[in-house]
Amino acid sequence: GDDADEMRIVAAGARSDLGQHEQAIAILSAPQLDRTRKGQTAARLFYVYAETLLALGRNEEALQWFISAAAADVEGLTDAEERITELS
Repeated sequence: GDDADEMRIVAAGARSDLGQHEQAIAILSAPQLDRTRKGQTAARLFYVYAETLLALGRNEEALQWFISAAAADVEGLTDAEERITELS
């Protein structure tokens, strides 16, 4: 649920802060991400996943996840749309 996703976001952020981006990706992607989810937590999870992919130089994948974040972000709380423009 959302609480578990929040914990994943925090744990992955800690790994990224340590430069451990591969470990952060592993945390964020287990269980497998569902691109059809909507809402604030899903948008934040997808956004963090995209940011981590960028840190690994995986820009094309990151773009796709920013698109997913924007689609999930029904309240417009992230700047995913701007990130899509930057990467396109």
